[in-house]
Amino acid sequence: MMEQRLTDEELSVLKTGAFGAVYLVSNAEPGIFAMIRESFAASEVLGEASGVVRQALTTGPLPRLPQDSTLAVESVVLPALSRAVDVLRAKSPGEVAVYREVVLAATDRVARAHGGITPAEAAAIERVGKALTTRS
Repeated sequence: MMEQRLTDEELSVLKTGAFGAVYLVSNAEPGIFAMIRESFAASEVLGEASGVVRQALTTGPLPRLPQDSTLAVESVVLPALSRAVDVLRAKSPGEVAVYREVVLAATDRVARAHGGITPAEAAAIERVGKALTTRS
């Protein structure tokens, strides 16, 4: 199957899912200095992506996430992750595994950036992982 070009909206969904997943894990344990260290760790992983995933994560504006609560963020991010996998499955099947791996590696790196993975971070990573394997 030939790869199809992703629309700007589809690229935005991939970016919202990936950056939102990092945000969820980073905010699972509060702390401003931890958050700064974590964001550097995540950006390193996201920048190492390739192909369509790299294009989605390194171009265009940063996604806008709700500022209300973790639940509000999850209500946007988790469906975006599922939809991103569906988009890639339909238009660029070879990139599905890349996207999953990059998002999970970034969330893992974020959680480990400040003294190891806490139970709250592990729970957030688990929710991200489920969203990446659920069809929307």
